[in-house]
Amino acid sequence: MPLSITLLGSGEYLPIMNEIDARLLARAGHHTPRVVCFPTAAGQEGEGSVSRWMRMGVEHFTRLGAEVRALPIIDRASASDPQWLEPIATADLIYFSGGDPLYLHRTLVDTPAWDAVQRALSRGAQYAGCSAGAMVTGQQVPNVRALRRELHPAFGLVSAQVIMPHFDKFKVFRPMLVPQVQKELGDGFALGIDEDTALLGAAEVEGEVMGAGTVSVITARAVTVYRAGARVPFPSSGSPRG
Repeated sequence: MPLSITLLGSGEYLPIMNEIDARLLARAGHHTPRVVCFPTAAGQEGEGSVSRWMRMGVEHFTRLGAEVRALPIIDRASASDPQWLEPIATADLIYFSGGDPLYLHRTLVDTPAWDAVQRALSRGAQYAGCSAGAMVTGQQVPNVRALRRELHPAFGLVSAQVIMPHFDKFKVFRPMLVPQVQKELGDGFALGIDEDTALLGAAEVEGEVMGAGTVSVITARAVTVYRAGARVPFPSSGSPRG
């Protein structure tokens, strides 16, 4: 059974995501879905930022009728704290908000918290990742702060080599960015997800677009754009160029 993965280009915990998140909650199949929110990607931004993301997550999903906990997992010590394993294990939806994708991956990889997430996904829990939370699900994640383009390992929950959120904000840079990405893809593919837009079923044979913008599927030879309501067939993915 494929994992249930939803990728979002931006807009976590905002009213524009109500329809999308309500649909994810409905998939839980019972009256009060259980949600856990990870503010981990913002862990370097200070207590104020982390607290804001946690508060927004709790308020948003409470309004949608869920039982929700925001887990203060912001570094490798807290990712190894056993008190968070039970809420992860019983969650119906595990939600990762935005921040620094490299920090998110570095903080969680090979920790009890991430192991618990993987077990939860394997038994049918859903993963939703916005911005950085989406980027780490691919095969690789770019270091957007580097002067030269660098690619680092990601969690590999979906077959896309690279996932680019906020894609509609790159319009000025796309003529340079897309060809560079295409050179690195080999026979794989990348995803560009606009702001306020979601791609449901990202780990399946095909996904579905919801929200205000579009999802772009980028291969070495073409860029195909899908609007809300469209089904998105994913190319069979091989290896990126090394």
